[in-house]
Amino acid sequence: MKDKLQLFQNQKIRSVWDEETENWWFSVVDVVAILSESPRPRKYWNDLKKKLTEEGSKLSANIGQLKMQAADGKKYLTDAVDTEQLLRLIQSVPSKKAEPVKL
Repeated sequence: MKDKLQLFQNQKIRSVWDEETENWWFSVVDVVAILSESPRPRKYWNDLKKKLTEEGSKLSANIGQLKMQAADGKKYLTDAVDTEQLLRLIQSVPSKKAEPVKL
C-alpha cells in the first residue's frame, strides 16, 4: 500500500493506494472535516456513524480501518472508505461542498 495526500481546496485528505485491490482508500475523518467544517470531525463522524446504523445504512458496516500517517508523523488505524463508499459518505453529510468533493 502506498500513502498519498490528496488536496481539496488546500485541505488534506489522507489516502492509500491498495495495489492488490487496485482501489484508493480515503480517511473518513478527513473527508468529514472538509464537508462538515466541524471543529471536532471525529465526534461528528462518530455521531453520524451511529445515526446511519440506526437508519439501517450499510455504509458504516462497510468501512475498514487502515494505518494512515497522523499529524504527529505516526501511523494509526483510521476509518477508511474506497471510492464507491466515499460517494455514499458524501451524500450522508449535508454540505455545500458535497458536489465539488465528488468531482
